[in-house]
Amino acid sequence: MITSLIAGIFREIAKILELKGENVFRIRAYERAAQNIESLSEDIQDIINENRLTEIPGIGKDLAEKIVEIATTGKLSFLEDMRRSLPPGMVGLLAIPSVGPKHAKLFYEKLGIKNSAELEKACREKKLLELSGIKEKTIENILQGIALVKKGRERMDLGTALTVANEFIAALKNATRITQLAVCGSLRRMKETIRDIDILVSSPNPQKIMEALAKLPQIKDSTAQGETKASVITQEGTQVDIRVVKEKSYGAALVYFTGSKNFNIKIRQRAMKYGLKVNEYGVFRIKNGKEKYISGKTEEAVFKSLGLSYIEPELREDAGEIELAATHRLPQLLTLADIKGDFHAHSRYSDGHNSIAEMAQCAKGLGYEYITISDHSQGLTIAKGLTLADLKKKKMEIENLNKTLKVCKVLFGSEVDIDSQGRLDYPDTVLADFDIVVAAIHTGFKQSKKQITKRLLAACKNEYVDIIAHPTGRLWGTRDAYEADFDDIFRAASDYGTALEINAYPLRLDLNDTYCRQAKKAGARLAISTDAHAVSQLQAMHLGVATARRGWLTKNDVLNSLSYGELIKTLKH
Repeated sequence: MITSLIAGIFREIAKILELKGENVFRIRAYERAAQNIESLSEDIQDIINENRLTEIPGIGKDLAEKIVEIATTGKLSFLEDMRRSLPPGMVGLLAIPSVGPKHAKLFYEKLGIKNSAELEKACREKKLLELSGIKEKTIENILQGIALVKKGRERMDLGTALTVANEFIAALKNATRITQLAVCGSLRRMKETIRDIDILVSSPNPQKIMEALAKLPQIKDSTAQGETKASVITQEGTQVDIRVVKEKSYGAALVYFTGSKNFNIKIRQRAMKYGLKVNEYGVFRIKNGKEKYISGKTEEAVFKSLGLSYIEPELREDAGEIELAATHRLPQLLTLADIKGDFHAHSRYSDGHNSIAEMAQCAKGLGYEYITISDHSQGLTIAKGLTLADLKKKKMEIENLNKTLKVCKVLFGSEVDIDSQGRLDYPDTVLADFDIVVAAIHTGFKQSKKQITKRLLAACKNEYVDIIAHPTGRLWGTRDAYEADFDDIFRAASDYGTALEINAYPLRLDLNDTYCRQAKKAGARLAISTDAHAVSQLQAMHLGVATARRGWLTKNDVLNSLSYGELIKTLKH
């Protein structure tokens, strides 16, 4: 959390400096510092403790002092002074997609707009049309951006929610003796976005849990507290609900509080057919108007009492899983242990923050048999796309590295841009030289549904394209998915042997669970990748696996469950 806090503060400073028209090199210094801090392969707190901050590229004495202040106090006085120098709410304008510093400054100087509420009002009243260069489409894009920001504030992405929950749980475990503890709700079901965090605790002494809870430094405020449950707000503003139950009810409570709502309704209906009652306290047999406890200590016991196989939390959405559990025909879901490699990762050759060797070493540490270094193609200059000369150097480096690697092989790949007409950024003669080609759309998101579909279909049909990256193009809180006919795309992927990516980056998770299940039904294969731009981001694979599990995928549906030898035989070229 300290790493993301520091990086976030530095990025906000960069935005304010840009808004004020400050020196471009000073702005870039803060942006570069944020990137380098996020790319660290070790805990920044250890670096602070060992007085090694200035060893981080781009961190001099001044920024090092600011980092220490943030880590010590959780804030930065320099940023607070900068915020006070601007009209309240104006910095928030910069978080809105389609509103950069120039627009924010223009809106303030010409119309006196100081925050997102005033901007939304001006958009709806068409006042922005009075300004030079502002058109109807600009207003439409800004309103869409405001809606995305509102949605993002209401919910957290899965990665953020897991980090907050794990830190909270670790603190709670350290503070008191707990028999059993788990997250519940939508977080346990691994939904892509989370509103609140639910934690279930088993303890013979709920009072001690509540007393320990009240002393946690992570808590900013308490909104409710009783003998066995409490609602608190963390320092980051996240609501956490804690419930304490007896050991004999823990399994039943875990089923109940994990949900989903529709799943619980179906479970209760099934119990009634068997003359049973199920709730958060256990499973009870109803006879002569009396209730007799028969199970509830574990989830497995609860499901067994109802004649069901164990149902994994990710499946509990009333999407047919209960009916299959009744006949013991649930799929054996993919696990993180099934993953043998990563297909989509970047190095310093394009916009990554680590060398190929460093990425390979991390992949080896994760137990992988292979990793594909798929840097951007030549047309994406903003991401330092590789020229043909760059490709030759990169391939030679990979070949030399593979001579020394005994366990994890590096595959020569590229994330090749699909242009507005569906053409690929390298000619086929160049594509043929790659071990793996990952094709992706990076521009033209607002094209028609027909044109976007045409672009993706053309890439699927190309004999050298192995994987379509982040197929819907969405970025949580920033950009909605573009429109495309995914039924046609899933069929084409199946027909031409092109895998579709589940991008594990927490703001993408693209394809999502629903599309995963549809793609599988169409016969398409999936490939889970992290899209890592630093060694630390390779750790996000578990989020992609969670999405695959929610999409009912098994290891047979996923390309990177194959061993290195099996993969080489399976690839298109």
